[in-house]
Amino acid sequence: MTLLSSVDSLDAKRLDTKQLNTLAIDIGGSGIKVMVLDEVGQPLSKRDRLDTPEPAQPSAILPIIFKLAAGKEFDRISVGFPGVVRQGRTMTAVNLHPDWQNYDLQKRLEDKLSAPVRVANDADIQGFGAIQGSGVELVVTLGTGFGSALFVDGTLVPNLELGHHPFRKGDTYEEQLGRAAMDEVGKAKWNRRLEKAIAKLDRAFNYQVLYLGGGNAKEITIDLPDNVQTVRNVAGLLGGIALWK
Repeated sequence: MTLLSSVDSLDAKRLDTKQLNTLAIDIGGSGIKVMVLDEVGQPLSKRDRLDTPEPAQPSAILPIIFKLAAGKEFDRISVGFPGVVRQGRTMTAVNLHPDWQNYDLQKRLEDKLSAPVRVANDADIQGFGAIQGSGVELVVTLGTGFGSALFVDGTLVPNLELGHHPFRKGDTYEEQLGRAAMDEVGKAKWNRRLEKAIAKLDRAFNYQVLYLGGGNAKEITIDLPDNVQTVRNVAGLLGGIALWK
């Protein structure tokens, strides 16, 4: 083998083993967060955050994403979005703006940021950052809305929108446990409602573990059952690495 071919082979090997950094983006009803992750999902940067604008249209949110991404080094992008996502398109966005319906977020970000993009529901991504991968595991995010994700032996059951299903007194889970509901009835009553919701979800799904995340998980004051635990909100970013596995 010649010296040149040896160098070429070494360069190819380096390319094959290059660590791919992921820009994880979490689009929420109150804030937009980003963090750079290494190839195994460990943080390489601090979490940066800016408030979600009002009205939360794509034309207002995308410039914030571009601002947060500026100056960061990454090879690919994962995005958590608060709604149903199909093949990179955002199909619903109850807590953002109707302009997100059938919006090709994947293509828009790829065109602007020059990196491959994968988009998924934000609760799904938070679940990937929290689950153990064994048995039935349910994830609920308590924030502006009520997000949910279901996993069976680590496999995602996609687009589970529990938040808009009936809960009690003619209201949905989101109507009784979203941020607006907490502001209206107070944290004590909100916690009592959450206790009822946990009991109902346990009977419906017979999960091994229920994970409670989202910005309002910090407001939980009730005693949680042994098979229910809270997770850090940063899981909504850390789980982004799973979209590339």
